[in-house]
Amino acid sequence: MRFARAEGFIPSPTIEGLRARGPLSAADVETFLAAHRFPLNEGATATFVWRGQADAVHLVHMIFGLPTQQPFARLEGSDLWYLTLELPARSRVEYKIEVVRDGNSALIEDPLNPLRTRDPFGANSVVQADGYITPEWVQHDPEARPGALEELVVTSEGLRRDARVTLYLPARFRRTRRYPLLLVHDGGDFLAYGGMKTVLDNLFHRHDVAEMLVAFLHPGERLVEYADHPGHARFLAEELTPRLERDWPLAADPSERGIMGASFGAVAALAAAARHPGRFGRLLLLSGSFAFTDIGPSRRGPAFEPVVSFVNAFRQRPTRVSDRLFLSCGTYESLIYENRSMVPLLQSTGMEVRYVEARDGHNWENWRDRLREGLSWLFPGPLWMIYE
Repeated sequence: MRFARAEGFIPSPTIEGLRARGPLSAADVETFLAAHRFPLNEGATATFVWRGQADAVHLVHMIFGLPTQQPFARLEGSDLWYLTLELPARSRVEYKIEVVRDGNSALIEDPLNPLRTRDPFGANSVVQADGYITPEWVQHDPEARPGALEELVVTSEGLRRDARVTLYLPARFRRTRRYPLLLVHDGGDFLAYGGMKTVLDNLFHRHDVAEMLVAFLHPGERLVEYADHPGHARFLAEELTPRLERDWPLAADPSERGIMGASFGAVAALAAAARHPGRFGRLLLLSGSFAFTDIGPSRRGPAFEPVVSFVNAFRQRPTRVSDRLFLSCGTYESLIYENRSMVPLLQSTGMEVRYVEARDGHNWENWRDRLREGLSWLFPGPLWMIYE
């Protein structure tokens, strides 16, 4: 935090200033904590701070390539612990703090940092480097008319179960129009943790993205159904899409049919398109778990074996499965190398490919932040078609 300088103003010390003072009083620590917002961003660095009695304190972060646990140092004569890391501009990193006392450790959210994010496993603290801005279109806009959600159940022979689908209808939905269709893997999580209903409301209101019907999918055995499962591909192409065509006014052109997913969901989207080439003309793949072994062994585990087989085969004989494909990955993800390696292969098929990297990790807010760019390129609204 920066403070305006006034007459008689004495600037609050930085961590280095506190270190130079030697032993600190409790008042020194209180003054320092009250004067700053944490983590403390200073150019290309971020300083994490924790206060309390402990044997050791660590930062547990989600940055691939760095040791997962980074030790804090304690300021002499105080109960203040700190760690300074380089953090490039526009970075966004999720983390927790590990506190070790008497041989026991606990992972906690940063008590000095109000920024939190949720995922299916709980909550994390978030540090935003200089230059990162939470997109305004992810926040509720009172001027954007809200779309409606309807719950469907589709009996699937391919999946051998009743499949729940949450269908989003845009606010200005009319039976007299024909709409594009987007199928979203892990739909419940995209709604809960990616704020996707609010995002769609805003992007349609701003005319950035063409109004469409969006089917949010809810998986059963996710790691089975999303790993190039023939029954899942059949469900999307031969059961769900025809059911939606029967009941709703959908455009018939494949260029107005899309599938999207993140992580294993991105694998499921590409695999379904590969099993039904030309059926879905738009793909949005976020941080795809594209494990392969054609240039070395995979360390992803047995759940990835069907994925490895699919990706190896695709890499050996890449084929045009769609017309236009948006691919993204975070530079702090372990999957960044696999995603980068897929780009030239996908381009070699003649598909239009747009690839985007972000200084972020494998998480829902990274995927949320890519939605405007991805959806507006795949399904441009009237303003994009004029000005883009």
